[in-house]
Amino acid sequence: MSIELVKYLESARVKFLRITFCDNANVIRAKAIHLGILAENLEYPTGITVAQQALPVMSDTVVSKSGLGPIGEAWLIPDWSTLRVLPYAPTHARVLADLNLDGQPWSLCPRDFLKRAITTAEQAGIKVMAAFENEFSLLSSRNNFIVPTDDTVFASTLSMDLNREIIDAISDALIAQEIIVERYYPESAPGQQEISIRYADALGAADHQIVFRETVRGVAIQYGLKASFLPKIFADKAGNGCHLHLSLWQNGQNITGNGSGQLSTTAQNFIAGILHHLPALMALTTPSTNSYKRIRPHFWSGAFTAWGYDNREGAVRVPSNPLPPSPTHFEFKTVDASANPYLALGAVIFAGLDGVRRNLNPGEPVDIDPGLFEPAELQERGIKPLPQNLGEAILHLSADRLLLEALGSELSRAYLAVREEEWEVMKEMELDQEVSLLLERY
Repeated sequence: MSIELVKYLESARVKFLRITFCDNANVIRAKAIHLGILAENLEYPTGITVAQQALPVMSDTVVSKSGLGPIGEAWLIPDWSTLRVLPYAPTHARVLADLNLDGQPWSLCPRDFLKRAITTAEQAGIKVMAAFENEFSLLSSRNNFIVPTDDTVFASTLSMDLNREIIDAISDALIAQEIIVERYYPESAPGQQEISIRYADALGAADHQIVFRETVRGVAIQYGLKASFLPKIFADKAGNGCHLHLSLWQNGQNITGNGSGQLSTTAQNFIAGILHHLPALMALTTPSTNSYKRIRPHFWSGAFTAWGYDNREGAVRVPSNPLPPSPTHFEFKTVDASANPYLALGAVIFAGLDGVRRNLNPGEPVDIDPGLFEPAELQERGIKPLPQNLGEAILHLSADRLLLEALGSELSRAYLAVREEEWEVMKEMELDQEVSLLLERY
């Protein structure tokens, strides 16, 4: 295998192999190994300090409360099934990696956390299929100002014409990496675009999210542009979400619907689990201080613990199909691309499974904007406003026994320490300060 792998990369004229992972701050990082020494380093190509999982998004400064420091080495273990030559950087290839410690999966490895969630679901007889649906902004800089590539409106064909070349290039690059592109349209905010890709098994969906972010950014650089998935860039315009589409399967059959146009009992229980844990989940699915500038009532971002059929103001929307079968999946809207996809999707699966195990009821579907309900009606329906800032979400996660146990003591400690450090540093920042700091992180 090693000889064939090296020969394949040599024939593709690859010089460096990027061994890629995503940290607790959701910064995508890699160490690259030169092809000349790859053959002798296939099993353990490179190591990193364990303190890597204690770095906040602001800087490479270890958060002391994480329990991590300068002592200890973790190893990047490639998943060779994810190996791809990069279409936008053809002398480099990428492979996604797990983190090992002492020859075992490291408790702080986000990818292994998702694997544990998948195993737990399988033990309950459920397979989760998923897709992340990204909105992103195409931007340039002019006189120290951020300038979007266009200032049109939702689904504008003018925006399609103005951005056609780069959108085609992004699409081609994704397809070259064996990701199926489904739909594209310009979104509402200036320079904002959306490209949807085909669903996959849960691990594949999270892997695709890493590849998607890397590809959009890499292609944008070729065009002299910046691509950003930052949740809120312009104060008075729509933000960038990253909706998570989910379907539940059993014995090769989609069991999301009940065959009569409604959700199955299992899907309702799963959604109830998400809604029950949502205030805590948000520290994992919307983990940036900037995220909460996007999540507001009447902004179609899911600001309440509500769900509904075709209701884009619910935290969970169940899309209907014009022809049966319907529904085939549901959409969790309170997610953005500042989230580590392995941690976010893994936590959602654990929360949903808790709803299935406990037979939780999500309540009646809401067929109006829940922000229009009076407080008394919200209370009667059991609908709660979501946390207004990252600090509140951190408190909810710190008190959520199920999610803390799922994460494990070491991962939860380091993750919360990173989030708390980011909150303390950035909680007083104005939007322009956040954008200046985070625009190119996400």
